[in-house]
Amino acid sequence: MNFVSRTLRKGFFWSYPRTSWQWDVLCVLILVFIFLTPKSWFESGEFQRSRTAQLNARQVIVLGADVVGAQLDRSEIERRVRLITGNPETEVIDVHQRTDPKGNVIGYEVDIR
Repeated sequence: MNFVSRTLRKGFFWSYPRTSWQWDVLCVLILVFIFLTPKSWFESGEFQRSRTAQLNARQVIVLGADVVGAQLDRSEIERRVRLITGNPETEVIDVHQRTDPKGNVIGYEVDIR
């Protein structure tokens, strides 16, 4: 009984020297915990909700010039984006032209919310 209580006391107060095998086992257990613990265990629900809200708040859609045409027509782009997303309330925040090295318009990068 004395052996068990002494072992429990040493384990609880961790009175083993650094050069012992018990110390090595503890270090391995700590490393296993660090590297094998899922990241989701440390994220609070509030953080996940705010992160999801940020990701959902702004998205990017790429439209080819053949879909919209060579002219930048914002109303046509909005119509196409709403058709693609299936959401009639999609809001176009910004439109960026993408050109090839010769300067020809090859598509549009559309920021939506």
